[in-house]
Amino acid sequence: MTRLDAQMAFLNEADRLKSVTRANNLLDQSRPENSAEHSWHAALAAMIWLVDEDAALQTRAIRKLILHDLVEIDAGDHPIHLAHDDAAVAADEARAAARLFGLLPPDLKADFHGLWTRFEDHALPLAKVVDYALPVLMVSAAATPRDDHVTIARDNLTTGRARLVASYMPALHGQLSHDLSLPGAAQDTIAARNAFLAEADRLKSIHRATTLCDASRHENSAEHSWHLALYAMTLADHAPSGVDIDRVIRMLLLHDLVEIDAGDVPLYAQTPEIQARLEQEEAAAARRLFGLLPHGEGAPLLSLWTEFEAAQTPDAQFAKALDRFQPPNQNLASGGVSWRAHNATFEVVEARVAPAIKRAAPQLWSWIAPQVQAALA
Repeated sequence: MTRLDAQMAFLNEADRLKSVTRANNLLDQSRPENSAEHSWHAALAAMIWLVDEDAALQTRAIRKLILHDLVEIDAGDHPIHLAHDDAAVAADEARAAARLFGLLPPDLKADFHGLWTRFEDHALPLAKVVDYALPVLMVSAAATPRDDHVTIARDNLTTGRARLVASYMPALHGQLSHDLSLPGAAQDTIAARNAFLAEADRLKSIHRATTLCDASRHENSAEHSWHLALYAMTLADHAPSGVDIDRVIRMLLLHDLVEIDAGDVPLYAQTPEIQARLEQEEAAAARRLFGLLPHGEGAPLLSLWTEFEAAQTPDAQFAKALDRFQPPNQNLASGGVSWRAHNATFEVVEARVAPAIKRAAPQLWSWIAPQVQAALA
């Protein structure tokens, strides 16, 4: 097995996190959230809530949040309001971490397992603070939250683990308390950040043409964005020299937010006319969405999204390469569901995805092309 074989085995196994259900619902109450889209939302929240923190601290928090729930593939999710054996859960999660990160080459295994361990050990509280605060936001920002969820969120914020938020991010704690009708001060800046994160929740309801690896359902754009951020962490050694992989991760966490307004159009259904319309709609969506953030905070994110779309810098080109590389891997695992739906041939797949991959990561195309060709023969 080559190094890339091991990296891809890990990334395909990670896809299973999209099928782990959590206790909380999406903000529109349409269904329970899954752990992959929660991990995306938490990493995005670290970008927004920790904007005033040291950049290195924010970066480590983002990386930890991308990885933190992978163990739930084996160990499952354990809602805070239900009784469970903490020691048994910790043992199950430790075994899961050993198995999952053990799929990786030794250097990545050590890196990822170390990040996960430090998250669990509270070595960097900021990542935990974000993870604890986000479910409270999911209740406080819902239009019609369930009464039992409101009770759980209030208890969590006052006497549960989310009380940690008050120690490290008191303004956020005050805003969340205010929104849950608890004693707490409203903060305009925090309220704007929370409004952006609440609007971002809608990305979990944007469905893509690509299915999960097991073909059980179509992937949504939020969990796709999480998976791409994990791709960037895992495949960083395939990036051209000089690429800042943490900027790439941020681009990928943001890149599909515009689909909240513009929707997703399958790559194989796009024509020049559709692409031109999409560019206009997505640009308008980007201005609206990042405009929800406080003055001065949305502009850098809009610039980062614009850089990704233009794909002229090394960072953006590698991010684009990964965005084109993930769907064929999903198709190979699922038996080509979306390829069959669009009658795609190898020549069509090559024309649509190969240029971006070859430009920034030619070794990735060399690895996958024979597999795609065999699958579509």
